[in-house]
Amino acid sequence: MTMSRSLHLSLLLLLTVLVSPARSAPPHIVLIVADDLGWTDLACFGSSYYRTPHLDRLARDGMRFTSTYTCGPNCAPTRACLMSGQYSPRHGIYTVGSGARGMKTLRRLIPAPNKTVLNPNIITLAETLQAAGYTTSHFGKWHLGSPPTAGPRQQGFDINFGGNRTGSPRGGYFSPYKNPQLKDGPEGEHLTDRLSTEAANVIRQHVRQSPAKPFFLYLPFYAVHTPIQAKPKLVAEYNQRPKGGRHKNPKYAAMVETMDEGVGRVLAALDEMKVRERTLVIFTSDNGGLGGYRSAGKQLPNGITDNAPLKGGKGMLYEGGIRVPMIVRWPGHTKPASTCPTPVITVDFYPTLAEIAGARLPVEQIRDGVSIRTLFEGETLPERPLFWHFPGYLQAYGRRGAWRTTPAGAIRQGEWKLIEFFEDGRRELYHTGKDIGETKNLLETEPDIAKRLHAVLANWRTQVKAPMPTRKNGGAQ
Repeated sequence: MTMSRSLHLSLLLLLTVLVSPARSAPPHIVLIVADDLGWTDLACFGSSYYRTPHLDRLARDGMRFTSTYTCGPNCAPTRACLMSGQYSPRHGIYTVGSGARGMKTLRRLIPAPNKTVLNPNIITLAETLQAAGYTTSHFGKWHLGSPPTAGPRQQGFDINFGGNRTGSPRGGYFSPYKNPQLKDGPEGEHLTDRLSTEAANVIRQHVRQSPAKPFFLYLPFYAVHTPIQAKPKLVAEYNQRPKGGRHKNPKYAAMVETMDEGVGRVLAALDEMKVRERTLVIFTSDNGGLGGYRSAGKQLPNGITDNAPLKGGKGMLYEGGIRVPMIVRWPGHTKPASTCPTPVITVDFYPTLAEIAGARLPVEQIRDGVSIRTLFEGETLPERPLFWHFPGYLQAYGRRGAWRTTPAGAIRQGEWKLIEFFEDGRRELYHTGKDIGETKNLLETEPDIAKRLHAVLANWRTQVKAPMPTRKNGGAQ
């Protein structure tokens, strides 16, 4: 931490204490983020094959958000946007690893440079909540840098279980984990069980030792990211279950259920310690499911789940890659068994949780999201555009020389969504309300809407100084 940043955080803490109005005790906050969980991969979001009783109960007790979007179609950008409250062009993390993915000879443009470590000068969501008096803890996937210089402990978390630069469990889901930030458990222990058990234990310990102090618990599961390694007993059970439409992978189903059990373990700890009524719980995913990739109507290899009725999957700017489930339970604020259709996006978490916590936002740090607290309480928000920027390549699964995405950007405003592909300037326009599957490109029939959306998108790119891949790849075929 630099001296200026340390001073900034100290001033933030002081100002929070001095200017915060008298209010009731802030709630505990539990933010759970699944990895690669698709929009329909919960029973309460439409799956008839995957069993998710704990998340279904959370939805009955709280509010389902049906138009939640992630800031990126893959893991790292979403996590960076969540922690910073900024769109990808601000912090420079727009993909995992490099944007130069796939066959070089088929990449027509040279991708924009990509960062893989969150800038340490960014005041993170965790640091902002720390300054407001919260104890902060992290369990699982960080993917924004490695300890001891750029891990969770260096970015605002008091506790870190398992978080480092890796995007998937390098040792697999069964102990031994080969994770320097997590001690191995007994042989055969499942990583998802371990992380949720540690989280539940920290809740118990915190409430016993500091009952008046609020906590922020961030549980970004590695699950259900590959490798798909499930408990054999659960897999055997799913092999006997009737397949649910396009959901039919028993190993993936078992992974989803184990993740759901982990959520249940955390919720049980809140009940046990009698802090349920004082705790805001949010569950969501970091991008769409790994599936939905088709050719000539046939499922392609490595299609682990299916995002239908959404188009595409992880790595794409179609709905299947960026639209995810979200459930919010805040007793006394969210109406049980309610639904919110208003579009929200990853960068909204920072200002929302800061407001709820009574935290003071960093004055000099740009933020792109808005507080969606009013939506939790059944009110509305003014319509606003949502943006995506992906100036690189992601190769397709199972097809040599094909792409999940080429460099592209997108905007959604109201029910309309425009995607622009940078290689050739091609655009696609969809009405997400009437055509959630993005089957009809309305570019030619609605040229004025397309022109208006593109102007807003281009102006946004100028404002955020989005890097554009304009240089041609001279070696491309």
